[in-house]
Amino acid sequence: MEFINKYFELDKLDSNPKREFIAGLTTFFAMCYILFVNPSVLGASGMDKGAVFTATALASALGCLIMGIFANYPIATAPSLGLNAFFAYTVCIGMKVKWQTALAAVFVASIIFILITVFKLRELIVDSIPNDLKFAISAGIGIFIAFLGLQNGKLVVNSASTLVTIGSFKDPAAWVTIFGLLVTIFLMIRRVPGAILTGIVLSSIFSILVGQSKMPTSVVSLAPSLKPSFGQAILHLGDINTVQMWTVVLTFLLVAFFDTTGTLIGLAHQAGLVDKDGKMPRIGKAMAADSTAMMAGSIIGTSPVGAYVESSSGIAAGGRSGLTAVWVGIFFLLSMFFSPLLSVVTTTVTAPALIIVGVLMAANLAKISWDKLEIAVPAFLIVIGMGLTYSIADGMALGLIVYPISMTAAKRTKEVSPMMWILAVVFVIYFLILNV
Repeated sequence: MEFINKYFELDKLDSNPKREFIAGLTTFFAMCYILFVNPSVLGASGMDKGAVFTATALASALGCLIMGIFANYPIATAPSLGLNAFFAYTVCIGMKVKWQTALAAVFVASIIFILITVFKLRELIVDSIPNDLKFAISAGIGIFIAFLGLQNGKLVVNSASTLVTIGSFKDPAAWVTIFGLLVTIFLMIRRVPGAILTGIVLSSIFSILVGQSKMPTSVVSLAPSLKPSFGQAILHLGDINTVQMWTVVLTFLLVAFFDTTGTLIGLAHQAGLVDKDGKMPRIGKAMAADSTAMMAGSIIGTSPVGAYVESSSGIAAGGRSGLTAVWVGIFFLLSMFFSPLLSVVTTTVTAPALIIVGVLMAANLAKISWDKLEIAVPAFLIVIGMGLTYSIADGMALGLIVYPISMTAAKRTKEVSPMMWILAVVFVIYFLILNV
């Protein structure tokens, strides 16, 4: 136990093994839906769903273990929801690209991703972003995941006339969310330890009682074989030989790069892991975790892996060290054999946790210099953009494109680093590629 305390610097981070365990379990419950959603999404491309389930668990576990052991960050990784949809519906179905070739594109993008990380380009980019915009990124992620929680909980639904509107209270799922939200709010205000995890457990029970979830008929099952997809990315590298496929590679790279970078910045701020100068210690190692997991994931058969915003629920539960991420990794490994139990923890059940965490992360709005319009405009675009575009990368893009322009208008051009100008140009290209 003393070795664990010392290795993960628990005393320095004002944490303990019990708190880290609860945080890891909370994060896992908040994101375990990906084990069922990812096979469903990638299955549309023709991939074997059973193989994708196992690949999702293994790739997520690998990223979490690297993140925890080497970077000592309480941030979990898993296949990105946006990129898995891009993989299946845009690349495979829309462009009629074989899923084996799409996996090869992910592999090539991950190699470039690793090289960018090794040569510290990602670290340079993170350090060049002004503190005000980092606070905006953190708060924006809070707005994004709160919106995600409201949507998952059926409190906000699609609308043909207004895009979104209030959900129907005739839907039992909405009442599961309301129940979980009220319980979690009460427990957190009363400062009950493990409030978010307790809220998830109680919501799961309530969900079963109202018929939204069903008790599994079995508890243990063998993990499906990886054979249908394992190694297909390597076997089809020769297919990356057209302008179209290199555009796909570039898109995978850009979205993964900025999506995970923004998530890392936001979560590190929430966990209090950013120093006084606004820099993140061991950021290079944290970035190596998601890029390595992305490469491994492509080989065993899943879409790009990245840092998960749901990690914020574990951070809110007290997770401060890599031990939290290690526990999440262990739970992902165990999930391969206890998958029937996970069906009880639906996205509706975890929705209240996301909404609450959104409230906590929105506190960073108070740290932004709203009295300076040249800062306020790009910061606002980042915050509001993440939620309205349903993309962390797109929200970042809006603000970082405007930032050097607004600073120039305020005659503060000298304060804009060359990297910020480069980022603005890259994001303009990024938008052009996405809309071709």
